[in-house]
Amino acid sequence: MIVNIADYNYDLPADRIAQRPLGERDASLLLVYREGQITDEHFSDIDKIIPEGSLLVFNDTKVVRARLMFSKSTGGAIEIFCLEPIAPTTDLQLAFQQQSACRWNCLVGNSKKWKNEVLFKALDNQGSWLKAERKASTADGCFEIEFSWDPDSLSFSDILTAAGQVPLPPYIIRESDDEDARRYQTVYARHEGSVAAPTAGLHFTEDILERLRRRDCREETVTLHVGLGTFKPVSVPDIRQHVMHSEHFVVKRSSLITLRSSLEKPVIAVGTTSARTLESLYWLGARVIADPQTELMQVNQWEPYELPDHVLPSPGESLDALIRYLERKNLNECQGSTSLIIMPGYQFRIVSSLITNFHMPKSTLLLLIAALAGEGWKNAYAHALANAYRFLSYGDACLFL
Repeated sequence: MIVNIADYNYDLPADRIAQRPLGERDASLLLVYREGQITDEHFSDIDKIIPEGSLLVFNDTKVVRARLMFSKSTGGAIEIFCLEPIAPTTDLQLAFQQQSACRWNCLVGNSKKWKNEVLFKALDNQGSWLKAERKASTADGCFEIEFSWDPDSLSFSDILTAAGQVPLPPYIIRESDDEDARRYQTVYARHEGSVAAPTAGLHFTEDILERLRRRDCREETVTLHVGLGTFKPVSVPDIRQHVMHSEHFVVKRSSLITLRSSLEKPVIAVGTTSARTLESLYWLGARVIADPQTELMQVNQWEPYELPDHVLPSPGESLDALIRYLERKNLNECQGSTSLIIMPGYQFRIVSSLITNFHMPKSTLLLLIAALAGEGWKNAYAHALANAYRFLSYGDACLFL
C-alpha cells in the first residue's frame, strides 16, 4: 500500500499552536464530525453529544517530570531527558520505585559540552543531592546515564518529583511552570510512565465524567505509556519507509471483558493512544487464535496489512481468544507492546469513534485520523483553521463519530 505523506500536509501557522491551556479544562471548542457533517460545539457539552450507552476508553498513564536540568561547574547547562529504564530493571513501575541508584536511556541536550564530568544537582537546602554520570552512548543519539542520590531512601519517582520539570512538547516555546504540573495531566492519570500526555483526555473534568455516567455511558481504562516517538515526524515521502515507534501497554482482563460485552454499542477511544491500544488488542487476539501457545505479546508495524481479510476473526472472536489466553495463564492483565501504524486503508476492528486533538501536519497521528474519517479530515481541519480553533496538545478537541 502506497501512502504519500505529502498528501497529509496542511499549513499550520505558529500562532494557531496553543502555548497554554485555557482557564478551565472543558472550555475548549469541540469540532464534531459526523457522516461528513461538521458542527461547532463546546467540550463542556460533550455529554449531550456522545451516544447514550457508549463505552469510553481512556488512557490512564501519568506524565512524569522526566526533564532534568543540570549546571556544570563551569556554568554551562546540560539537559537530561529520561526516556526508559535500563538497570536494575526495565519495568517502568519498578524503576520508579528504585532507591539509591538506577540507570536510564536518556536524551542529552548540549551533550558535546558534557565530557566526563559528574553532574550534581541540589534537591533542597538540607544537603540532599542528585548525581548524574554518563556511561555510554546508545541508539538514536541517546546516552546511558547512571543516577544516584542522597538520601538513598527516596525512590526515583520522588527524585523526579523534586528535581524534574514537566516535559512539554517541542512546539510549546516556553519553560514549564507550576500550572503545567497540574494541567499537562489528565484528572484520571494513575500509572507513571509517559513523557507526553494523552492530550485528548486533558479536556475531561470529574463533572463531565459524572454526567456521562448518568447517560448510561460506561468507562474503561487502558495504560499506554507515551514516548517521545509520538512527536517523531514522517521524514520520508513513502510511508512504507517510516519506522514506527514502539510503546508498552497494559490492559486489565476485566477491561477486556467489559470491552467484549460492549462491541454492539459505540466504542469511543479517548485519544489516539487509546485507539492504538484497542486496535492492537484485536491483533493480539488474532495471533492467539493462529497460535494458542504464542508468548509474543507484540504487534508489529505492518502486521495488519500483511494478512488477508478472509482469514481474520471477528472482533468478538479475537477478544474472546485473548481473554481465554489470560485465563489459561492465570493472568489478570495483558501486557504487550505495539508499533502498529494506523493509516488510510486500515480497517478499524474495535474503535467506532474517536475523541482527539488536532495533530501536526505529516504526522502518523494525522494518518490515523485520515484512516477513520477518510478524505473528510481535510474538511475538518480546514474548518478548524477558518474558525479560530487552537491546535496541538493544549488546543481544542474533535469528536469523530
